[in-house]
Amino acid sequence: MSESHPEPHFDLDELHTLLGPRLVRDPELIAPYAVDTSRAVAEGAPLAVVLAESTADVAAALGWANRAGVKVSVRGAGTGLAGGAMAYADGLVVSLERMRTIIDIDVPNRLATVQPGVVTADLDAAARDHGLFFPPDPASARISTVGGNIATNAGGLRCVSHGVTSDAVAALEVVLADGRVMRSGARTRKNVVGYDLTRLFVGSEGTLGVITEATVRLKPVPPGSPRTFRASFGTLEDAGRAVTAIVNSAARPEVLELMDALSVEIIESFHPSGLTVPAGAMLVGQTVGWDAQEQAEAITAICRDVGADDTEISETDALLEARRLSNPALNARGLKISCDVGVPVAALAEVFHGIAEISAKHGKRVSTVAHAGDGNLHSTVESPDTPVGIREADAVIDDITRLALALGGTISGEHGIGSVKRHELGWQLDTVALSVQVAIKRALDPLGTLTPERGI
Repeated sequence: MSESHPEPHFDLDELHTLLGPRLVRDPELIAPYAVDTSRAVAEGAPLAVVLAESTADVAAALGWANRAGVKVSVRGAGTGLAGGAMAYADGLVVSLERMRTIIDIDVPNRLATVQPGVVTADLDAAARDHGLFFPPDPASARISTVGGNIATNAGGLRCVSHGVTSDAVAALEVVLADGRVMRSGARTRKNVVGYDLTRLFVGSEGTLGVITEATVRLKPVPPGSPRTFRASFGTLEDAGRAVTAIVNSAARPEVLELMDALSVEIIESFHPSGLTVPAGAMLVGQTVGWDAQEQAEAITAICRDVGADDTEISETDALLEARRLSNPALNARGLKISCDVGVPVAALAEVFHGIAEISAKHGKRVSTVAHAGDGNLHSTVESPDTPVGIREADAVIDDITRLALALGGTISGEHGIGSVKRHELGWQLDTVALSVQVAIKRALDPLGTLTPERGI
C-alpha cells in the first residue's frame, strides 16, 4: 500500500493566479483546516487552503497539485473521526465548505441535486418542505456535510430502515486527481451502463476523486405522528438479545439505538434531561407511519419479554436527542480513542460480553453507543490524554476490533479508514483484495496526489 510521490516543484503564485482570494496562505487562517475531529495528530502545516466555490476551482487546484507533486487533503466540515481530512505537511487543503448550494429538488422524481458542502440536516429540512426527506441520518447530521457523508458512506440513526448513504446516491460529479471532471450514475431508478463508478467513489474517502456535485434520492415523509420508545436493561447482553429479537420480528423500527450505562451517565452529565441511568444499557428508537403507536408497543413488549426493567413510549424526540449528544458529550469529557466496528446483529449479545471482558482485562472503562439495529458499534475508552494513556487505549480498541472480526464483522461501519485505522486493513482484507484496491487507486491517481497513505 506504499505510494511514491514526485519531488514537489511548485509555484503558489501560479495557483493564486488561478484562484485569487479563494487561495488562503496566512498561517493563522489555515491552521483550523489542518485537523479534523479525530485523534489523529497533524503531520505539519499545509502550504495553503483552497476555499473552493465551484467545480472549476477544485479542478484548478487538483490539476496544479498533480503537476507540482503536492499532496492534497480534502475536507467538508472537518467532522470526520478517522483522520481522513488531516492536512499534510507542505500539502494543499481543498475545502468544500463554501460549496453549499441546494441546486434542485425534483419532487416528481424524488431527487435532490446538491453541492458537497450542504449540511445534511439542511438538505433534509429543505426536502421536508416538499413532503420528502433525505434518509441518511448520521448523529452529526446538524454539522456534517452531504459530501463528507458520501465520502465515508456514512450510516446513522435511520440506517436500520433506509440503509447507508450509498443507497441514497443516484449520480455524482467528481474531479479526478489530474483535474479532469467526470460524471457517473443517472437520474433513473435503473442504470446498468458500464461499471458502477458511482458506488466506487462513495466511501472512497477522497482517495480517488473529489465529489463536487451529488444527485441523491429522497423519500416521502411517513404519514401520522412518530413515536419514540425506550427500554432499560440490567445487562448489555440482554439489550443485545432484545435487538436481535426486534429485527427478526414483524416490527419495523425507523430507528433502533443503544447506549450503555456509562454512555448515558456521560450524556446526562453533559446535558441533563432527566434520563435515569440504567444498570446495563438503554435501547431508544422511533417508529413512524399511521401505526407508529402499535409498532412501538410491539417493540417494547419484545423488550419486556427479553428482560427489560422498564419501558416508555413518547410523542417527543427527547430520547433520540440524548443519543445524538453522545459524540459532543464524549468529546467534552476528553474521550477520543474510539472504534467503529460492525457485527452481524445476531452477534450483538456476544460482542457486548466480549467488550466487557476486554475492559476488565485492560482495567479501562469502555462506553459503547450503537446503531444497534444494523450492528454498528462505537466504543470509546476512558484513558488519560498522555502518550502512555493513548497507547493503552489503542490496545483496547485493537482488541475490540479483532473481536468484531472474529464474530464475522468489519473494522469500520461508517467512519472510514483514514489514517487512524489504516494499520487494521490487513486484518480484514486478504492480500488479493488489497492488491486490487491498490491497483484501482494507482489507475485513478498514479502520482499519489489525493489523500495518500490513508484509506487504501
